[in-house]
Amino acid sequence: MKRLTPNLAVADVAQSVRFYTEVLGFELRMIVDAEKAHIGDALKEDLTYIWANVMHGDVGVMFQQKQSFEEDLGVSVEHTGASASLYMEVEDADALYESLKERVTFHKTIATTWYGAREFYIKDPDGYLLGFSSEVEGGEAFKT
Repeated sequence: MKRLTPNLAVADVAQSVRFYTEVLGFELRMIVDAEKAHIGDALKEDLTYIWANVMHGDVGVMFQQKQSFEEDLGVSVEHTGASASLYMEVEDADALYESLKERVTFHKTIATTWYGAREFYIKDPDGYLLGFSSEVEGGEAFKT
């Protein structure tokens, strides 16, 4: 295997892109409009989108509008959010936490875990739980 990139069913692709790029610092790599006539790497306010891909370093996330997701995969998406979290290792969880303090609502505030990581969790606009973690000096969190 080479990479894991979650494809999240979302209510509004543009809203998700804005949150991940403007709040979390991801870069928009590709976005597709509802007519599949515009494939690009920038949001245009007059278009409705069905799919997008954002990246931050080696971390990638795809967003697909719920109806498009259901049509492409043949499954019903009753709600957004999931019984899983997207857990991302970052250089400095404390610095990221401070930079996000005025911009997001925290699901779980920053704390040191029993396994030696500094972690916090937020929810994105569709209710997906995003965890951010960095190793505490001497911690065991990221040792294999």
